[in-house]
Amino acid sequence: MNQLFSKFLPVVVTALMGTASAAHAEQVTPSAAAGEKKAAMCIGCHGIPGYQASFPEVHKVPMIGGQGAKYIVAALGEYQKGDRKHPTMKAIAASLTEQDIADLAAFYEKQGVAGAEKTVPAAPANVTALLDKGKCVTCHGADFNTAISGEYPKLAGQHADYLYVALKAYQTTGKPNVGRANPTMQAQIQGFTHAELKLLANYLGSLKTDLTVQPQSRFR
Repeated sequence: MNQLFSKFLPVVVTALMGTASAAHAEQVTPSAAAGEKKAAMCIGCHGIPGYQASFPEVHKVPMIGGQGAKYIVAALGEYQKGDRKHPTMKAIAASLTEQDIADLAAFYEKQGVAGAEKTVPAAPANVTALLDKGKCVTCHGADFNTAISGEYPKLAGQHADYLYVALKAYQTTGKPNVGRANPTMQAQIQGFTHAELKLLANYLGSLKTDLTVQPQSRFR
């Protein structure tokens, strides 16, 4: 009997784990309506037009209304794991379940202004050279609103000062509270000076965008 039990125990455990995983996957069904109710911790920064953060330097907080849900999920996951280092965002992300993250991502994705006709103006020659050097179009799309995959962010029209801080973060290593560990971005950004990153950020920030901030009270 013991031998028979030992023989079939791995099969039973595997079947049970598979069932549990399937049930878990079914539980995470994104709901924008639920996300709206959970966004109270987000709107104090991301729901105030022009709101500025002071860490690691003064810059506008990023617009997340209209960002792809997959990107928001990926970004919050990176804050949870510490691949993106930011004390406030790490603390917030750590408090969220997978369901919370899926709901918030669905809520913010619906806030975009997608569908407006966008024409990307020709970049100055020096900026074009930098875009080519970083192969930016390869992942983020020719209009920087249409990435090749939902895990990549929309960059067009994002606050230039935020983009500059974010780009510099990929060059930062060895600091406990600053830096981003995405290997692709780290590899692409290492060869740029801060002046060049600022040129890129200013150009991208000048483009037409799908992103938005829908004003909401901090105290709703």
